[in-house]
Amino acid sequence: MKKIAILINDTTYAYNLRGAIIEQLIQEGYQVVVVGKLLEHQEKLKGIGAKLIGVDTGRHGKNPFADLHLFLQYRKILKEEKPDVVLTYNIKPNVYGGLACKNLKIPYIPNVTGLGTPVEIPGPLQKLTIQLYKVGVSGAECVFFQNEDNRKFFQLHHMLKAATKTKVLPGSGVDLRTFQLLPWHEEKLHFLFVARVMKEKGIDLFLAAAHRFASPNVIFDICGPCDDIRYLKILKNDAAVVYHGAQKNLIPFYEKCSCFLYPSYYPEGMSNVLLEAAASGRPVIAADRPGCRETLEDGVTGFLVPVNDKKAVLKVTEQIINMSVEQRQQMGMLGRKRIQEKFDRKIVVKTYIEEIKKINLKGKNE
Repeated sequence: MKKIAILINDTTYAYNLRGAIIEQLIQEGYQVVVVGKLLEHQEKLKGIGAKLIGVDTGRHGKNPFADLHLFLQYRKILKEEKPDVVLTYNIKPNVYGGLACKNLKIPYIPNVTGLGTPVEIPGPLQKLTIQLYKVGVSGAECVFFQNEDNRKFFQLHHMLKAATKTKVLPGSGVDLRTFQLLPWHEEKLHFLFVARVMKEKGIDLFLAAAHRFASPNVIFDICGPCDDIRYLKILKNDAAVVYHGAQKNLIPFYEKCSCFLYPSYYPEGMSNVLLEAAASGRPVIAADRPGCRETLEDGVTGFLVPVNDKKAVLKVTEQIINMSVEQRQQMGMLGRKRIQEKFDRKIVVKTYIEEIKKINLKGKNE
């Protein structure tokens, strides 16, 4: 039986965004080993047949000795498990997992799930991270990207070998069984923001819109964890917004939502919350940047705004408010159709299965 190892930040991410791939691989007869920090959904992953191995990637850490230890952990695990193919996600698994695979001559497929601040922001850390990434993906069979701009960045900075195959996926895709077209019952107009509360996610722009337009009939809802004391104080005392904290089930909030307002300029591969909101049949407002602009058709399924442009955010927020309920609903319906055609998670799963089978076939012929 063929074995696939998946190197990933944690089990929460593995189940929520990669569960469909894991399930399909197991259905096709592969053994699947998930290597990452053991957080939520462990039993669910085991329930579909995956083996779990706990490894803390220290995703935000910058200690070179910890990173060396992570590389050695990956190498030891892969040497013991002997997978036929390895799938890696997120920066550290891509870099240090990739190095371990290359060292052990195991075929691997990295997924660049966004450049992240260390890669996107110019400076000494960017130069170091680029070099690490360059080595980490240098032996890959194929490198997946979640948007075209990220692929161009890798090409521009010579981070890929000339012969390296690349493909652009529609992000992580959306599970359309979970995020279905939701009924529309608009008693009040609700704008929704879902993200970890931080400046780069566009929270200040959302707050500006709330301060301008909030009223008894226009509500601004915020869902997401907040570990910044300054923002937490604002959210708990600001009468213009309703802060719901971190939520495990967002569907009730998408259902109540009239427009998803998410002017994030955080360097991510593809915004999952924008995909989920659009899949639910809601118009979206997003920043015109990689990972966000792809999720909508400007003026048709939502609106794009220049990055960190408060005036533009206020303008399109007012446009949404001045629309009729029917116009907002029609915009959301067109957004749902776009997601079905371009961002169905089945597209991502199918592409992975095809690439893995090509590697297996190549192995038999060598």
